[in-house]
Amino acid sequence: MREYDIEIAADLKGVDPIQWDQLSVGHPCLQHAWLQSMIDAGCTTAETGWLPQFVLLWRNAEAGRILTGAVPLYMKGHSYGEYVFDWAWADAYARAGLDYYPKLVVAVPFTPCTGARLMAATDADRQLLLRALNTITAESEVSSLHVLYPTLAEQGLLLKQGFLARQSVQFHWQNQGYTSFEQFLGEMSHDKRKRIKQERRRVRDAGIQWRALLGGDILQSDWDFFERCYQQTYREHHSTPYLNRRFFGLVGERMPDSLLLIVAELDGQPIAASLNLLGTDALYGRYWGTRQFISGLHFEACYYQTIEYSIANKLSRVEGGAQGEHKLARGFTPVTCHSAHLIKDQRFAHAIADFLARETAGTARYASELNEHSPFKESLNVGV
Repeated sequence: MREYDIEIAADLKGVDPIQWDQLSVGHPCLQHAWLQSMIDAGCTTAETGWLPQFVLLWRNAEAGRILTGAVPLYMKGHSYGEYVFDWAWADAYARAGLDYYPKLVVAVPFTPCTGARLMAATDADRQLLLRALNTITAESEVSSLHVLYPTLAEQGLLLKQGFLARQSVQFHWQNQGYTSFEQFLGEMSHDKRKRIKQERRRVRDAGIQWRALLGGDILQSDWDFFERCYQQTYREHHSTPYLNRRFFGLVGERMPDSLLLIVAELDGQPIAASLNLLGTDALYGRYWGTRQFISGLHFEACYYQTIEYSIANKLSRVEGGAQGEHKLARGFTPVTCHSAHLIKDQRFAHAIADFLARETAGTARYASELNEHSPFKESLNVGV
């Protein structure tokens, strides 16, 4: 009997959710329920350009097989829903008469959150996963392999394997042991503090009331309303939504303890909502939408309400998703995120490496400039 087996799986139905979730280290976006619900709802399929190719590392024991490692791997036919933009690379391949797609991507679909990508308890098992990824890439007719938003430790392992490094900047709110929202405001500069108070006052004066619904308290009617808000947001951006009502219903059933829905009401009727995920020590802002414009409503629903919740529940941070310099003025500080890229064609690998060297220098300057405009009395410079 071999000690280890590697399996490539099209879904997670054959995987014990408890074993999988032990490898996710408490990150809600990596939970079995989150990833499998995307498949069951038809969001990550060959038709949508996200073909699951989960890498499973099994250790054979007398008591049976034990999952000791896993990788959320997808075969991609496009670059949508990744938040690490490589459209220019795809264009370069096309101009050279070559195919950039399909490519392999290690990521949580539609989710720019840092977390384990080589999901394992030991470095030895991570090395086995890396070896499997390299073999899959070499034997598949793909242009490249991309690992998006890995942990810093994983990034180091990937770079030792010859992957190219890329950096980006997000904005996270960091809990400095605050006991109240007012204490948090007290650490900010006068103009930023005044601005936040004005934004919150406009929402309050408009008559908005708030409900924070945890998991099992979220009714089907709440999901129906949130899904309409979610669809509205994408329509306003002339884009196609990645997720659907079935997905939201499934995660509502399968992982209620990880969900926080914040609902804004006016005259007893819901008008806006934001969906957030709860980790062991962090809150992850995911989606929002509104049926009526009210000045400051977006900032209140997505930032100030989540900050208040995190302070009350002693969470260490709020991750607000990709991009958004406007978050800086609202108490979010710049944090460097990572990705790693393995390009099979060495001609393109050299050209992309040169591009990334220039881009990395620019990203470092950008982060430094952001910290010079810190909203706090004393710059925190957390995470850069």
